[in-house]
Amino acid sequence: MIYSLELTVQQRPEVLERVLRVTRHRGFTITQMQMRMNDDASLSLDMEVDSDRAIELLSNQLNKLIDVTLCKVLLPMSLQQTASA
Repeated sequence: MIYSLELTVQQRPEVLERVLRVTRHRGFTITQMQMRMNDDASLSLDMEVDSDRAIELLSNQLNKLIDVTLCKVLLPMSLQQTASA
């Protein structure tokens, strides 16, 4: 199942590597990723991940990272289309 995550992280050289490592170790494959700088010098990271595992396995671990200030799980794409119909 494909999940969408919105992350807000501190702007540090190692933060992207930590997020990618946790994602890989939890058994998720990143299918799409977009990153942009915010006005407050933080970074917004939008990721789509694919796995048969529960998304809470990943989101709980990402929330524990010191540089992650927000980790928000969005509805899966199939549920978003059903909710808007």
